[in-house]
Amino acid sequence: MAVSITKALDSIYTNCSPVSIEIIPIEASLGRIMAEDCVATFDLPRFDNSAMDGYAVKCLDENRTVTCQEVIYAGDNPTMTLQKETAIKIMTGAPLPKGCEAIIPVENVTAENTEVTLPQTIDKNAHIRRAGEDIKSRTVYLQKGERVTAYGIAMLASQGVTHLNVYRQLKVVIFGTGDELRPHYEKIEPHQLYNSNTPMFLARSKELGCSVRYIQTGADTIEALQSSIEMALDADIIVTSGGVSMGDKDFTKEAFENLGMKLYFDKVDIKPGKPTAFGKIGHTAIINLPGNPLAAMVNYEIFIRAAIHKMSGANDFYHATLETTLREDLKLKKGKYTVRLGEFDGKTFMPLKQQLPGMVSPMQKADGMIITLPDVDFFPKGMKVKMIPIGWELNSSKREDFFTS
Repeated sequence: MAVSITKALDSIYTNCSPVSIEIIPIEASLGRIMAEDCVATFDLPRFDNSAMDGYAVKCLDENRTVTCQEVIYAGDNPTMTLQKETAIKIMTGAPLPKGCEAIIPVENVTAENTEVTLPQTIDKNAHIRRAGEDIKSRTVYLQKGERVTAYGIAMLASQGVTHLNVYRQLKVVIFGTGDELRPHYEKIEPHQLYNSNTPMFLARSKELGCSVRYIQTGADTIEALQSSIEMALDADIIVTSGGVSMGDKDFTKEAFENLGMKLYFDKVDIKPGKPTAFGKIGHTAIINLPGNPLAAMVNYEIFIRAAIHKMSGANDFYHATLETTLREDLKLKKGKYTVRLGEFDGKTFMPLKQQLPGMVSPMQKADGMIITLPDVDFFPKGMKVKMIPIGWELNSSKREDFFTS
């Protein structure tokens, strides 16, 4: 019996765990997932400093002409104390002298030789950056499960961090089945087809940050499939395409079960892509997708992407949606949970006209997808829909209802 999309995802989330941890330099950490909290060892800024090129002054000296005979540069370690009726010239980022109550930018004073005329009013603490106002010592500034970005690396470098504990890169193995499928670099006969799924899954898995390899299968026999599976069991995820429906030679599932796979589901109540299966052999997750390219692509985006995000150690492994509106009326057939690919222009969602399970061309055009409930057959133009993006990552740490009804 086919399981619901929600139950299929629950099964993946429950039975897929984060991979092991490794230590890498921060320069190599871009896009990786933090395996521990990063706690600040000191305040940032480390000391009170000037936010402007200007003059360190006291508030009581507003609207006065004061004397300035000293300068503090960034990198200096000033030991002087600011006295009343005096000012100290100071550069951006330079430590404040003792007794400083405000910084007046150079453009707001009149200076001649050592005489500086200050503005009529001076606000206390103006243009002063206080120690710890950016990052406080002993506070968490990057969390476990957070993805490292270029700006996260800036924070790490500001704390003098050189290496990080991160979840290691996921290892994904991909192979296809089907005697009629040939590699794209070979000549084919009129009765044969090129294998478009395998290159697609290789590229998509790389886009999602995985280490990927391809294991070529032999003929459609259980023995050949089992040999390929055994070579792939060091992977975190094995992705197969085809051989999971009801044909006479569709025995991929049997080959996995002969090697001890625990099967969690083998059909999903979804259109397209009902013959989708998930199981595990040891720590290796097995996801068998339909052979039809568009159906396989849809189920990759829903199920394999979910498994990758969960196993990567990310906090935000749930699918998230973007609310948008339909650009045109949408007609559907009742009775199934239906995925519709479409183009998103930043404001509206336009379902693609042709998107049959065996097609290839709609995949390139799709920016996102909507998933509709079985009891609806029409959505009017302008109706709000929930779109799961494909062209970029949008995830959540909380479960979200992503069905459009």
